[in-house]
Amino acid sequence: MAFIELTAYSKCLEMEIDLFVILPEKSKGLIGMEGKAAATCPTLYLLHGMSDDHSIWLRRTSIERYASEKGIAVVMPSTDLGFYTDMAYGGKYWTFIAKELPAMCRSFFPQMSCRREDTFVAGLSMGGYGALKCGLRASETFSCAAGLSSATDVVRLAKENALRQNSYWQDVLGDVNQIEGSFNDLFAAAKDYSASKQPPLRLYQWCGTEDFLYEDNVRFRDHLLSLGLDLTYEESPGTHAWQFWDEKIQTVLNWLPIGKEEK
Repeated sequence: MAFIELTAYSKCLEMEIDLFVILPEKSKGLIGMEGKAAATCPTLYLLHGMSDDHSIWLRRTSIERYASEKGIAVVMPSTDLGFYTDMAYGGKYWTFIAKELPAMCRSFFPQMSCRREDTFVAGLSMGGYGALKCGLRASETFSCAAGLSSATDVVRLAKENALRQNSYWQDVLGDVNQIEGSFNDLFAAAKDYSASKQPPLRLYQWCGTEDFLYEDNVRFRDHLLSLGLDLTYEESPGTHAWQFWDEKIQTVLNWLPIGKEEK
């Protein structure tokens, strides 16, 4: 794999942003790796959690090695604590991730496929929320979305001041009493998607049974299934920790329809 550390200006955030990109490369000469490469490649946008940045997936997992075996590009952006929203008082992180970033990456790296069937998104915790939101709210861009230990219920988290204090949630989401049913509510996003005529979307969800977000994930799973959405759900013993996400990102890569036409 080729590794690129990129700093670029975001118009919607009005600031420079950092991201890591790994690109497929034929690499038979590298010890322990044999990469795959093609004229065009699928792309996975891989999102970080609250305490992390664009470097975390490379530092905590072997994502470069896993992606090399699949011949897939991986884009890992830094989004600060924006919770993948157009913040009430802050940056437009949703617009950046769902709209600007894919167009930016395709302009920098022409080998990245422009087809939605080849464009995927995944993430953990806060990034799991962002990934599922990208799938449900921007299915014209992303054909598959996977969330690991996802923060699926921002309504509950904000009302209970979980993860961060009340002032943080107000900055991100505005009035906490108006989040339910809003654009940022994943339960509402799933309902809106199911009632729309958007392109087919495949969803993957995993959470550890000892994770503090487990109950939220179970309720969201049941909600998705009640709407008849295309969901692959898995759970297994585990907490909110990297030893599990390193394993499950491999599951996600195997789940993605890489090299297969959407049916």
